Amino acid sequence: MNNSVKKLTYTAMMAVVCYVVFSYGRIDIPLAGGKSTAIHLANAVVVVAGWLLGPISGGLAGGIGLSIADVLNPRYITSAPKTFLMKFLIGFIAGKLAERMKLDEKENRGEIIRCCVIAAGLSLLFNVIFDPIIGYFYKIWLLKIPAEMAAILATWSAGITALNAAICTLAAVLVYLGFYREFRVLKNNWK
Repeated sequence: MNNSVKKLTYTAMMAVVCYVVFSYGRIDIPLAGGKSTAIHLANAVVVVAGWLLGPISGGLAGGIGLSIADVLNPRYITSAPKTFLMKFLIGFIAGKLAERMKLDEKENRGEIIRCCVIAAGLSLLFNVIFDPIIGYFYKIWLLKIPAEMAAILATWSAGITALNAAICTLAAVLVYLGFYREFRVLKNNWK
């Protein structure tokens, strides 16, 4: 099997993991107007996908997997386009930061942890800042929700997104620490 097919296969597999983790491992939090937000670990999977697959493939895995999860759930279906954009950007940022810091070349456990915390923390901080902002305008312009209601939903969403970011940063670091040797073997298979 050639390298591009292998990478595409790993990207599809990570998209499936993102889908499964969100669809079956989330805690829904109902909001006003029939909307919802959720506590979940899927963003940690997106971050790890960025580290493992690189910025583009990792971002695509997260964007595709989580937007499919949204499309298949009536509670989240209207969020699918925004989800694709935000999850792609989380994976892209995490992957790009890991490349810049040469995460794959680190051998010292302390250096690995530092790089993982920085890459996960910054990519998920991006999400904490921009998901509520983009969500606010998305709700007003595309979903035609009144501005006052969109502001309330964005405020609630920001709090849950911040909690998710902290949990997912820790989870991503722990997953990478547990499997970094295996991840390196996988990456070397398509180089």
